[in-house]
Amino acid sequence: MSMSNRTTVTAFLLLGFSDVRELQILHFIVFLVIYLVALTGNLLIIIAIALDHHLHTPMYFFLMGLSILDLGTISVTIPKSMVNSLINTRSISYSGCVAQVFFLVFFAEADFALLTIMAYDRYVAICKPLHYETVMNRRACVQMAASAWISVILYSSLHTGSTFAITFCGGNMVDQFFCEIPQLLKLACSDSYLNEVGVIAFGVCLTLSCFVFIIVTYVQIFTTVLRIPSEQGRHKAFSTCLPHLIVISMFLSTAVFAYMKPTSSSPSGLDLVVAVLYSVLPPVMNPIIYSIRNNEIKASLRKLTGWKLFTKNKMSAFLL
Repeated sequence: MSMSNRTTVTAFLLLGFSDVRELQILHFIVFLVIYLVALTGNLLIIIAIALDHHLHTPMYFFLMGLSILDLGTISVTIPKSMVNSLINTRSISYSGCVAQVFFLVFFAEADFALLTIMAYDRYVAICKPLHYETVMNRRACVQMAASAWISVILYSSLHTGSTFAITFCGGNMVDQFFCEIPQLLKLACSDSYLNEVGVIAFGVCLTLSCFVFIIVTYVQIFTTVLRIPSEQGRHKAFSTCLPHLIVISMFLSTAVFAYMKPTSSSPSGLDLVVAVLYSVLPPVMNPIIYSIRNNEIKASLRKLTGWKLFTKNKMSAFLL
């Protein structure tokens, strides 16, 4: 296939959830509700942390950053899919697809980098409390966050560049509701996608290295927590660590599965479910997980909103 064939790809066709108009409207409504829930939950977390000076600590600084990234992650995929369903189209421009790939990789990788930094923050706070203020000072926090973002920008640029440097010979039908790299690679000519596969393998190795670091960190954290004589102290330590561990496990397991499993030649329901799990579910669930298990966040949200329903843990999930 000549290079000229590649230049004819000016747009891609995304996977439609249904050709039935009523189901397209239903898809729009469901995604709209999901998007509004994620938007509301993450904005409440951001505003609560920004306005409550009691939450101006490293842990909540990183949590606010996580909420910002979650807003970005879900805004990359959901709105375009909603618009397509509403106006009954499946098209996305070539530049729009490039933008989706870049920003999805950026927000997802920055999300995990921040989760890794948050694990280190909890390690220092629980295992080395006397050194916490020295190690996790304002300058160190900003430097760690900035380093993560800059590194992820470079990685996202490499990822996106290698993806769209390939020659597309398999048409322009993307078997996903957004431009997902494994689905784009299915459209590549033979052997033209090997560079991108190498980038993915490098990214997976880097991610798994961070995950091993997180696991080792949490082994030391839990070992220290179990030595705390006070039951209240143990509960407080677990309440800040367990939500973080749940979020990491949920995000990593679905993302690694999506990128490492063999792609099928036809649209798969499993591909769709996994894509929703790693691109849509974490931004929705993160505010709920953190607000349910964190009394300080709940107290701040209660002051912010004035709603008495926040006094009960079980209602936090409903509100957020």
